[in-house]
This record gives sequence, structure tokens and C-alpha cells, in this order.
Amino acid sequence: PGLPPPALRPRLVFHTQLAHGSPTGRVEGFTNVRELYGKIAQAFGIPPAEVMFCTLNTHKVDMEKLLGGQIGLEDFIFAHTKGQRKEVEVFKSEEALGLTITDNGAGYAFIKRIREGSVIDRIPVISVGDMIEAIDGQSLVGARHYEVAKMLKELPRGRTFALRLTEPRKAFDMIAPRAGGARGGGSQLGTGRGTLRLRARGPPTVEEQPSAFEERAVAKVDDLLESYMGIRDSELAATMVELGRDAGDPDALAQALDSQLGDFAFPDEFVFDVWGAIGDAKAGRC
Repeated sequence: PGLPPPALRPRLVFHTQLAHGSPTGRVEGFTNVRELYGKIAQAFGIPPAEVMFCTLNTHKVDMEKLLGGQIGLEDFIFAHTKGQRKEVEVFKSEEALGLTITDNGAGYAFIKRIREGSVIDRIPVISVGDMIEAIDGQSLVGARHYEVAKMLKELPRGRTFALRLTEPRKAFDMIAPRAGGARGGGSQLGTGRGTLRLRARGPPTVEEQPSAFEERAVAKVDDLLESYMGIRDSELAATMVELGRDAGDPDALAQALDSQLGDFAFPDEFVFDVWGAIGDAKAGRC
């Protein structure tokens, strides 16, 4: 309702390349991340399942530039495809493995951050950007990031488990020391005059750049997601900020989260902290 007929709407065309090197392609006509991956695969004649994740305006595995729920209208999309597979035995000597997990919005969960000095940091073959394909032989293709993080957290301490990983394909100029301790999860705001906002539910929309409040609030909620759940997800954080902005009190926020995001089963203390973070962002307290 209120939109012009499809034939009269402006066409949103984005340029794209494969991160390890390719000619430039063009993609358009997608409404969510999964469809975007399909369009990229079509442009380069590869199976859609080969696309692991995308970064904006850099071909490097840079988690600060990860494509989430927003693409700047002038952003250039680099698609990272599957490379070498790895089988790794990990001894869980501590409760926390030091991993932060995210997902690509289309069925793959991968490592977004490795805490310096952690169990995983001491295994050089594991890197940021690796897709977690299976744990102890159980396939995780199609699992959400929070499900993978929960499974890793619940593995008993003092035992060895097997990880099957797939790393993104690398070009020669990308081979460098791994970025293990770097902070991940910056906001995906792009460089364009506006952004295309992709949603898990509902149609995409073209919006102005997020306000200073929204940027602060999304960053704080994303930090809380990492602290409580071991995941980072700016699209999820942005959705929570939208719900919290319209909620009158923490109970209303909890009801909105249950209604829209009930699968996550957020604990009460997390909801209160999210409410406080949104309030701090509104007041300019960072």
C-alpha cells in the first residue's frame, strides 16, 4: 500500500565481485540475504551454497565490514566463497572457548571473533571467518548462530570434541596472520546516501542513514548479545532497538521480544539490560 507499481519503482542495482578475484557482476531484485546470495551465485555461475558471507567495500575477511541487515546504496559487495575444509580436535580445558558466533542469514554459522588467549586462540588452524559445519559429526548447516553458540557452551569441560570447519577461499594477497583478537560487530552502515534495510520478516526498505541514537543503541545491544549469548548480529540488534524504542517499559519490551523473537528465549536479566542500554543511548550516555 502506498508504493508505486513495480514498473515505476527505482531499480536498486549493486556491483559485486568474488572476494578471491573475479570480474565485476551486477545484482538486483533481491528482498533478503538468502535471495542476495542466490543472485550473486547466478551472476558468477556458481551454486548458491558456495557463498559463505559478504563484506562491504573490502575483499578481506573483515568482520567490521560484514554485510548484515543493511547495505549502503553505493556499497560494493564482495562475496566470500567456500575454501579449504578442516577437521580439528579441541580439548575444552575451560568453560568458555573464546568464540563469538554469527550467521550469514542463509543457514551458515561462522566465527566472528576469537578472544585473545582463549582455548580457540591457542589453535592456530582456527580463524575468524571459518564456517562451523559440524560438531562431533552433527551437521550445523541450517542452524542459527545462537543454536551453535549454545551447543558449544553446553559441551562438558574436560573432554575433547571435533570441529569440522570450512574457511573462506583466499586470494594470494589475502594470506596474512589471522585477525584473532580484533573486535567484531561494528555497524554495517555503508557509504551511500541511504541504506537498503533487509529484514528476516517483511519487505526491504530504503532508509536514511541511522541516527546517532540508533547507531549507539545497536552497538550497545550487540555487545550485550555477545556477553549473554556468545553471538554478534547487528540486524538482530537493530530489530531489538526498534522494538525497544516503541516500548513503554521493560515488560512491554519483553512482550515484544517474545512476540517477534521468541525462538531466542532471552533471559529476563538480558531484557532489563537491553532496556537500560536503549535508555542510555536515547540520553546520549555511552
